[in-house]
Amino acid sequence: MDERQLQQNLKGHKLIISARKAVNITGVNDVLSFDAGEVLLQTEQGILMIRGAELHVNRLTLEKGEVDIDGRIDSLTYSDTAGSSKSTESLFGRLFK
Repeated sequence: MDERQLQQNLKGHKLIISARKAVNITGVNDVLSFDAGEVLLQTEQGILMIRGAELHVNRLTLEKGEVDIDGRIDSLTYSDTAGSSKSTESLFGRLFK
């Protein structure tokens, strides 16, 4: 496998949810915010909002783009990156309406 193919494989985005109690995510670029009720991630596929209760970020490896979260997972919501030219503040405003 050449370096170009390796780079493409590393940039993949995948979610693995186990019994609504844990989620393993790849393709994460940044953690925008987190608390016990909500985790907001910048992923290869857009902004991902995870809502639930007693959420804990157990493993965070931004070099590899991996995040493991435990707790009760109630919802996962994506927003498009099509409006990425707009300010981050307006994106947050749209997410929390």
